Amino acid sequence: MSVLRSYLLVIPLFAISTIFFGTISMLVSLFDATGNRQHRVARAWARSLLWAAGVEVEVSGVEKLHPGQSCVLASNHTSYMDTPVILASVPLQFRFFAKEPLFRIPFLGSHLRRAGHLPIVLGDARAGVKSMNEAARLIRDRHLAVLVFPEGGRSLDTLQPFREGAAYVAIRAGVPVYPVALTGVRHVLRMHNKVIRPGRVRIQIGDPVETSNLTIRDRAALNDALLRSIATITGEPLPGDQSAGG
Repeated sequence: MSVLRSYLLVIPLFAISTIFFGTISMLVSLFDATGNRQHRVARAWARSLLWAAGVEVEVSGVEKLHPGQSCVLASNHTSYMDTPVILASVPLQFRFFAKEPLFRIPFLGSHLRRAGHLPIVLGDARAGVKSMNEAARLIRDRHLAVLVFPEGGRSLDTLQPFREGAAYVAIRAGVPVYPVALTGVRHVLRMHNKVIRPGRVRIQIGDPVETSNLTIRDRAALNDALLRSIATITGEPLPGDQSAGG
């Protein structure tokens, strides 16, 4: 039943929603070069996807955020549904990194470019550093938040080692970084699977880590602190912890 529901109902609704809100996003972009209105359209799109999928989101820690705050959000990455969950739940204007091929998808790619999201070219270290510096500039100059998935891609079952991008951007921008922990999203849409299932997911925002007194040389320690914070919240073992699971 989950397979039939997914292919006959949920995926078509996702496509219709993406085309509908993608069109609105493009029209809005003609009158707003900041991307702020497009972000609000994206939030409506994300909520429509969660409704179509039958996903309920439990949110905690939102009170730690402040409207208009400049910060970095560092989240674990478990599913393609992670971004809609965060978009629908975190009340901040933020931009995020996305793999460059996503910018070539009709409607989605147009929205990503016009809204000011940042492409990541896999396997190109120089381009990666350029994107991270651009993210730091956005935070400083436009007082935005930036969402980073430090694992660099979706994890199949447990946390993967964090790359230092979130720590680097936060230190370069001199803003706090918040660990964001997602649980239950793998059940909704697992990696290498196209079956979308209903369910309840949780997003928990941890305590911010200040970076104003840190330097780039502190990024490894900050990265480790973020990984440990998210592991504690989700209850998942740290990468390489051979004692996990008995």
